[in-house]
Amino acid sequence: MFDDKLTKTKQNEFDPPIYKLPLLGEPAAPFKAETTKGPVNFPFDYAGKWVVLFSHPGDFEPVCTTEFMKFQFRQQEFKDINTELLALSVDSIASHLEWIQSIYQLKWDGLQEISVNFPIIADPLMEISKKYGMVQRGESETDTVRALFIIDPNSKVRNIMYYSRQTGRNIDEIKRTVLALQRVYKKELATPANWMPGEDVIVFPPVTVRELLKRLQTPAEEEGYYCIAWYLCFTNDTEKIAKQNKINIKRKMPKPDIKKTNFNKYTKPNNLNKE
Repeated sequence: MFDDKLTKTKQNEFDPPIYKLPLLGEPAAPFKAETTKGPVNFPFDYAGKWVVLFSHPGDFEPVCTTEFMKFQFRQQEFKDINTELLALSVDSIASHLEWIQSIYQLKWDGLQEISVNFPIIADPLMEISKKYGMVQRGESETDTVRALFIIDPNSKVRNIMYYSRQTGRNIDEIKRTVLALQRVYKKELATPANWMPGEDVIVFPPVTVRELLKRLQTPAEEEGYYCIAWYLCFTNDTEKIAKQNKINIKRKMPKPDIKKTNFNKYTKPNNLNKE
């Protein structure tokens, strides 16, 4: 299923291979590798868990060092939401271990004696890196770029982030994205702009005439949501869910002052019918 022929092609016999990037919704490419925590068989070792798989350009690289300190400091927060961290670079296990020892001796941004204990994959032949589009010729042909994939419990790719070599990743945003994906996972829901845990989420809009008529004719309160337009409705049950999961709610989305949305102000085609 994951034959390398499906992931690379050649422009001509003189050009280097062009590797296909993973696509959202596709199964995460499987691999076996050595890590600083022992062998890993991915994604089977992570069945039923969310995974943040991320690459870094190299050990002892300054930006990567700050990222690893922050990731490790907050690793338990990810574990608490059923999410595991899995790092990768083309460096060897020996290099990874030396780097981990070096990080432990550093003091930065209030952090010290940070012992990195999430697995770091050694990918010296770049086999895994190329499967995941982590090697990009515009940046380097020998190092991985700063890539990040969020993979769901069914081992499907749900989010992809790429950062420049000069730009450190935002751990808050990565965790927020995981929480957003978990909130709407296998539900007909979506998160609005700037969504934060505990805020309301969007109910999928109607996609058929029948669904549109139902929404126009049924009071939103009976369906458990409120609307600001027939195509833009929110559920307001996230506060309860956040409390059940012990998630701190920093702020709430403002709700409209009206008790019921007046759909009559929207133009309705005269030929709408249940048929």
